[in-house]
Amino acid sequence: MALADCDSVGRIRVRGWQTAYRGLMPQRYLDAMDPAADAERRRGLFARSREDVVNLVAEDDGGEVVGWACHGPYRDGEVRTADAELYALYVDDARFGTGVGQALLRESVRRCEGAGHLRMLLWVLKGNARARRFYERAGFRPDGTEEPFTVERVAVPEVRYTRSLVG
Repeated sequence: MALADCDSVGRIRVRGWQTAYRGLMPQRYLDAMDPAADAERRRGLFARSREDVVNLVAEDDGGEVVGWACHGPYRDGEVRTADAELYALYVDDARFGTGVGQALLRESVRRCEGAGHLRMLLWVLKGNARARRFYERAGFRPDGTEEPFTVERVAVPEVRYTRSLVG
């Protein structure tokens, strides 16, 4: 990912939230999300990003960004651990089912294995059945850990998934 990709990533992330999380969190929150504001936040995060945090984009044949993934060390509160974490994976909603998400996930897993991580974790909304099936097909399994993600004073449960890496 390059700094110039932040606008596309912001658009994909916001549309991803608005599509995937409809009915799972307050609609007024989703409706208020702004791709430009998200892109500006991405630019700030990108500028401060540590070398162990990896942002990947998938592009179509014309060079348009159609997906984004971000991974790095697993965060246990403020402490980064030896495990890897998939922080985010979003695909342009017009590209669902085309293999873009699978390609981004495979590359994230490959890079985490190459970095010597033995395990990869991620968090997914408990009610996001589509995403849960996607990760389960890729070998991730829920490990029984759940935490609420609070949006506008509404607790939205998240489930942690884990997968062993070859290393």
